[in-house]
Amino acid sequence: MFKKEETLSFLTELLSINSPTGYTHHAIHFLKETVDELGFKSETTPKGNLLVHVEGKDASQTRGLSAHVDTLGLMVRSINSNGTLALTKLGGPLTPTLDGEYSDIITRDGKVYTGTILSKSPSIHVFKDASTKGRDIDNLVVKLDERVESKEDVQNLGIQHGDIIAYDPKVVVTESGFVKSRFLDDKASVSILISLLKQIKAEEVTPSTNMTFIFSTYEEVGHGASWIPENITELLAVDMGCIGEDLACTEYDVSICAKDSSGPYDYEMTSRLITFAKNEKLNFAVDIYPMYGSDASAALSGGANIKAALIGPGVSSSHGMERTHVDAIENTFNLLCEYIKN
Repeated sequence: MFKKEETLSFLTELLSINSPTGYTHHAIHFLKETVDELGFKSETTPKGNLLVHVEGKDASQTRGLSAHVDTLGLMVRSINSNGTLALTKLGGPLTPTLDGEYSDIITRDGKVYTGTILSKSPSIHVFKDASTKGRDIDNLVVKLDERVESKEDVQNLGIQHGDIIAYDPKVVVTESGFVKSRFLDDKASVSILISLLKQIKAEEVTPSTNMTFIFSTYEEVGHGASWIPENITELLAVDMGCIGEDLACTEYDVSICAKDSSGPYDYEMTSRLITFAKNEKLNFAVDIYPMYGSDASAALSGGANIKAALIGPGVSSSHGMERTHVDAIENTFNLLCEYIKN
């Protein structure tokens, strides 16, 4: 049974933990504490991915479920002479949406400073091109909330090239059931998998096969689940469903992806998921995502000899200011319940 308030509460807490790709240890620690308290056996790989093992009826088979905890972010590329920070991207954020966002600057020795991401022409009263200047990464800077006027002033704070910059997710859950936040890709799916683990424990559900839940840490840069345990023969990635153009998915649906930029997903496995969705009368859509990759496609590219498929809640405005609805989260949860039972 889907527990809406519990899932949304966990999602909100997870979204508050900074975890740009390459800086995910706090989020992974939070997830590990959660699953350890539930009593599941878990381990962290050298790469930083969290694996959670669940015993099933058929111990001769192991299937995988994955979702990624890493998010988009920024890094200090260099320090400008006026005390602002030049930037480089972590993953592929939609940079025009970042102008004006509050951010945390995290130094290598653990200090956290705050600042604002701004255009290099930030004032309509001063710059003739304030409204027309491009908002690509080279035209954005971070202005620190410190009294700094030079590169040396910034360096004296302990800030250096390569420091992480995490920007505010701005989480809002509306009374009408919408969840508005950055990084729903893919923390919405992570929260769904945690809710699934909680149901397995609370209702003493035994999956049809052994299961390994994979919470990956480098998906946004393409190699999150490029390595998976060799005993996994089937991997279902749970990641956001796209919305727009000629796509059928909405913010209320569970998306079943037939093909992404890496090629088609396993025909039998995808067909099985479609059948489950139909039998359970779920709101779902089957779509093709030509500019998309997942943990499942990373595993296939890494040489895994597996069947692979991809589902997830419909999320609008991906890599910008994202939004989904609790119905999409619930539909995804219910499809996963069917998947682990069959």
